Amino acid sequence: MKKKVVIGLSGGVDSSVALHLLQEKGYECIGVTMKVWDETETEDAKALAEKFGINYRIVDFREKFKDKVQDYFVNEYLSGRTPNPCTVCNRYVKLEALFSVADEVGADYVATGHYARIVRLDNGRYTLMKTPTANKEQTYALFRLSQEQLERVLMPVGEYTKDEIRNIAREMGMEVADKPDSQEICFIPDNDYAGFIGRYTGKTSVPGNFVDMGGKVLGRHNGIIHYTVGQRKGLNLSLGRPAFVVEIKPETNEVVIGTNEDVFSDTLYAGDINYMGLDKIPEGGITAIGKIRYAHAGAVCKVTAETDGRIKVVFDEPQRAITPGQAIVLYDGDKVLLGGTILK
Repeated sequence: MKKKVVIGLSGGVDSSVALHLLQEKGYECIGVTMKVWDETETEDAKALAEKFGINYRIVDFREKFKDKVQDYFVNEYLSGRTPNPCTVCNRYVKLEALFSVADEVGADYVATGHYARIVRLDNGRYTLMKTPTANKEQTYALFRLSQEQLERVLMPVGEYTKDEIRNIAREMGMEVADKPDSQEICFIPDNDYAGFIGRYTGKTSVPGNFVDMGGKVLGRHNGIIHYTVGQRKGLNLSLGRPAFVVEIKPETNEVVIGTNEDVFSDTLYAGDINYMGLDKIPEGGITAIGKIRYAHAGAVCKVTAETDGRIKVVFDEPQRAITPGQAIVLYDGDKVLLGGTILK
């Protein structure tokens, strides 16, 4: 009897080829598109399901998406942090939507078009491993996945490079073979975060002071939601030297300005930890490769557990723009050990 898989279909090349690869391996596939906001496109996914002759449904997850992703995104910016909505969406919206259908139809697995590999380690734990495509590598955005989820998730494209996936699509005559990857946050296609937050909350951004490291007022800013740590462009400050955002202080509505050197730090603290390849940090800590943003190459660091459940990460070399709200994901080679949210 064929194993049954519920696969998330976006209509893009990755999920399209993932479906093809699963069918080649003999799985019975059921396609699902999550309607997560009003402009969710479903036509390409629906056409794909018809082409492959599989059952297809649209799941309305708009309320969950608003609660778990959009509310979180807005609240983080209002709190002076820079959120990473994809990490939250992958665990609490996308996979939960797929599992809800899988459990309803009695499917063995769910599948996505993510570029990551899932392995079971000698310690019995499931974890993610990086893929051959460095610029599409998505383990960072998936660090929140639980052990229960990893046990039942398939990621067929994770064994391939992006170019190989596009070539497979071309060989099959798929119209999506050269469809460009989406770059922006899906619910903010124009990349105007501040504009979205204003419309979402119905409130205007409150201006405040730019201050230097000693608290001296340097000028006025347009509201803290317009800024992130490490930012240089768009400050409109005439100081006679390059100016960079070093810190955002929501309690005083201040944006702290310093030099490029001031943006570097070797230490961070993180909370909301999700253990993946490890179930805990051993006494004395571990050495790992820490990645502090999606485009960060990763750097050697020492990781120790704090008594309150947080972790402390000390890099061998200072890193630029360690940003509260972003994720820190820790690796042993290509394997994900654990991850969390940067607090400070």
